[in-house]
Amino acid sequence: MNPIAFPRAKVAAALEAVTPDGDFEAPSSRVVEIDPRSFERERILPAGAAGEHGGPYKMLRTQVLRRLDKLGASSLAVVGTAADTGKTLTAINLAIAIAADPERNALLVDLDLRKPRIHRRLGLVPVAGIDDCLRGDRPVSDAMVRLGGYPRLAVLPAREHSADSSELLSTRRTEELMLEMRSRYRDRVLLFDLPPVLQAADALAFVRHVEAALLVVGEGRTRRDDLMRTVELLHDVMIIGTVLNGTREPVVSYY
Repeated sequence: MNPIAFPRAKVAAALEAVTPDGDFEAPSSRVVEIDPRSFERERILPAGAAGEHGGPYKMLRTQVLRRLDKLGASSLAVVGTAADTGKTLTAINLAIAIAADPERNALLVDLDLRKPRIHRRLGLVPVAGIDDCLRGDRPVSDAMVRLGGYPRLAVLPAREHSADSSELLSTRRTEELMLEMRSRYRDRVLLFDLPPVLQAADALAFVRHVEAALLVVGEGRTRRDDLMRTVELLHDVMIIGTVLNGTREPVVSYY
């Protein structure tokens, strides 16, 4: 496993305009215009993964896609050992970097149902969420949104906290929904932001539905014993790499 270190510095403020190559989503997908100032505040990459901090995520994207392609895989869980390791930000920016590749599309799904954050970080107010889809109340098309100026990127946010999240992710409906997503969106890399492995049963209940996992650890936050325990618990899924988050080093580091 090769950790990759990212700087803490803020992302560039301006969003670059990128023209879509074609219709990425069905007409029913809602397009949400984003606030560049909030994206800068949340350290979210500009469109096209541009700016001075896009480089490390593009390098991460290249390694992730190479390993997924080698496995013939298209679904990836982004997981962490505990809270505050930066896994949600990593998932968001990795999805943006993947969608910046003109030959790739990305679908980012918030399955941290205990504490969904993707919609808050993106400034979204979901009319429906993946939680509604898992309960069979809404179709995926109702919950899926696109971000204005981010072609080839779609987001499936979670609408609210789910107290029964681990049970929800263990249902037959979840299995059916995963099969639907993997068959319907064959042209996309599916990225799933999951709760911390050591703090909830959710990740272990869900990882059997994905083909690979990316493990995010926090510098000065993740204990070695917790990391080893997490790897042990995830033995049923291929861990294609680890990301070292929160380092102050200005360059990408390999170990």
